[in-house]
Amino acid sequence: MNLKSFLKTLKLNESTISMALGAFVIIVVAVLVVNYFRNLSSGSILPNAPQVQNGETQKHTVGRGETLWSISQKYYQTGYNWTEIAKANDIENPNSIEVGQELIIPKIQDEKEAVKDEAGETENSQNSIVSASYVVQKEDNLWSIAIRAYGDGYKWVEIARENSLVNPDLIHTGNKLVLPR
Repeated sequence: MNLKSFLKTLKLNESTISMALGAFVIIVVAVLVVNYFRNLSSGSILPNAPQVQNGETQKHTVGRGETLWSISQKYYQTGYNWTEIAKANDIENPNSIEVGQELIIPKIQDEKEAVKDEAGETENSQNSIVSASYVVQKEDNLWSIAIRAYGDGYKWVEIARENSLVNPDLIHTGNKLVLPR
């Protein structure tokens, strides 16, 4: 028995079926809209930066549309620390976080403080560079020069820019570098 003969037996025509299907679609859409607005939050205002719960770590529940990058931006003001969150939660695939998953947000040391700790205050004060130029010594690199000149390794970019270095990884013993002050 085909559809046409089935419809003839029910004595229904196409316009009646179309009207019934249209009504069904409208009802389904109405139910979806009502559920959507019912599940919205009550309009509470969230703080811009999450508050620290304790001294070492914080907890974060993953929301809709969040990634490790966006969570890192929320807590550390930079997305580059998403790897720290992944390590703290033993996440092998960073794309595998799910809505409702609770993540531990580790307390991390500020990178500038870490650089100062690595360099050490005694080494930094003994080998500091105070002049506006510097002659490259054996085993120097822009990072170590920037630490000694400015106390901040990330300033190597300014040294490279000031000296128009095409390849900042390639500096030779005896090169004279201008240090922007």
